[in-house]
Amino acid sequence: MNRHFDEELGELKERLLYMASLVESMINYSIKSLVERKEDLIKEVYNHEDEVNKIQVEIDDKCLKLIALHQPTATDLRFITSAMKINAELERMGDQAENIADASVKLLKEPPLKPLIDTPKMADIVKKMVKDSLDCFVKKDIELAKRVLATDDEVDDLKDQIFRELLTYMLADPKNISRALELILISRHLERIGDHATNIAEDVIFLVAGKDVRHHINELEEKK
Repeated sequence: MNRHFDEELGELKERLLYMASLVESMINYSIKSLVERKEDLIKEVYNHEDEVNKIQVEIDDKCLKLIALHQPTATDLRFITSAMKINAELERMGDQAENIADASVKLLKEPPLKPLIDTPKMADIVKKMVKDSLDCFVKKDIELAKRVLATDDEVDDLKDQIFRELLTYMLADPKNISRALELILISRHLERIGDHATNIAEDVIFLVAGKDVRHHINELEEKK
């Protein structure tokens, strides 16, 4: 029975990682469609969204069945509850990527407002946060998880920088307002994806150390 349970936990992890790979692709396609002005890539985002939603339901169902059938305790229970939280965070990331795709659809109907420099840079940082958050989950790596948390400030700074620059475009000419607002919204969607990656990193710390650090990461540092 224990071996069967371990196999099911392994399958759960694999499904989470597959879901994460779909979400990473969604983020990549949504930004690439904007930067390269390729509308066909937006369709890939929408196609992936349907699959991500189906997998979310599947994973939640699997987690509940594992708890009901095996009544896990300690580390195994923390793993399953963390998997459920990560599952939700990944689905929300997919929603944000879809929001970026929606904004791209509008922006591609008009001439570019400006060369996109900070938005792709912000997207690259966020994509790395997503990848690292899942890597630290697989490796149970608290140090990597803490690096993900630290990167969140960098993302916030870039979002503020993008807002300030686009504000100057809006003030210069009212015709720029709609396009600038869409780009500002995209930066906010990217920030939210970074927040979800941060939440996953926090869940990993809970999984490995058994400590909830959502509001007191510094306490973890003090006890090292």
